[in-house]
Amino acid sequence: MTTLLSQTWFIILMSITLIGGVLAAVHHAEVIAHKTGEPYGSLVLAICVTVIEVSLIISMMLTGHEGSQFIARDAVFATVMIVMNGVIGLCIFIGGLKHHEMTFRNEGTNSALAVLTALATFILIMPIVTVSTPGPDFTKSQLAFAGTACFALYIAFLFFQTVSHRDYYLPKAEDQKTDVNFHADKPSNLKTAVSGVLLVLSLIVVVGLAELLSPAIEAGVEAVGAPKTIVGIAIALLVLLPEGFAAVRAARANRLQSSLNLALGSALASIGLSIPAIAAIAIFFDLPLSLGISNLNMTLMYLSFFIGALTLAIGRTTLLQGVVHLIIFFEYLFLSLVP
Repeated sequence: MTTLLSQTWFIILMSITLIGGVLAAVHHAEVIAHKTGEPYGSLVLAICVTVIEVSLIISMMLTGHEGSQFIARDAVFATVMIVMNGVIGLCIFIGGLKHHEMTFRNEGTNSALAVLTALATFILIMPIVTVSTPGPDFTKSQLAFAGTACFALYIAFLFFQTVSHRDYYLPKAEDQKTDVNFHADKPSNLKTAVSGVLLVLSLIVVVGLAELLSPAIEAGVEAVGAPKTIVGIAIALLVLLPEGFAAVRAARANRLQSSLNLALGSALASIGLSIPAIAAIAIFFDLPLSLGISNLNMTLMYLSFFIGALTLAIGRTTLLQGVVHLIIFFEYLFLSLVP
């Protein structure tokens, strides 16, 4: 009884600290975002979280525990589903409640969705349909090519987003007129540098706490007899907390463009940066890596992409679209528990 009570207090303390780390990360990311402007500000948080997430996944793979070959697959798929339905749906829903209708630049979001669809197909679907190996696995040469293709496509997207077509990811002129953050004085170079250091430290705390909480989550999953994929979903939710919280805050402030930049950018970085690094480690250390998803998850993923394409097609959103995405998200969670 005493041990159970101490574990409960430990989990509560870690959870409170985790929330504090998330709030700190969001604040410092917003300082940097205001200094650099869109879309660079959104990239800062997405890339920082992804780099740390990759370190977490690789460390878990190197331990060689049972099921470690599925960690990358579960994390990437969970990230795609959480971003496409949970984060985007919640942003549109909360923004719709407050502002009724919000606008954004559909040229940029459609381009990001197209790249995300291609990346997810390369990594999560191709292992199922290739015939060189049995099961949902790549050969080493296929894995190397897939990782290289993902990295090249992500670099191409970054060039498109930040150099050649940066205006596609900026808020519309009428939205900038009502955005108090757009007209506020930019922070000094010193304040921005301090926020950059504190952002990295905050993200390390968030991911470290997620790692500390994962055994408790895994024990809870085993206690209720739920599938092990729930552990991956829980860890992905914890890691995505800073980006998700920042995206929802932006939506409440009627800055849906920033919300979409954050959400789609995090999903793109999760595949475009993490998979090449994970593939290289798996090949170098000869680690088992299984990336193909089930038919059920494939159906849910392409439903998410199809609905996402309809949502992002016209450059404005309403409450109903947020409800649709959230219902798909709840369907995903339920079928993860009862596949």
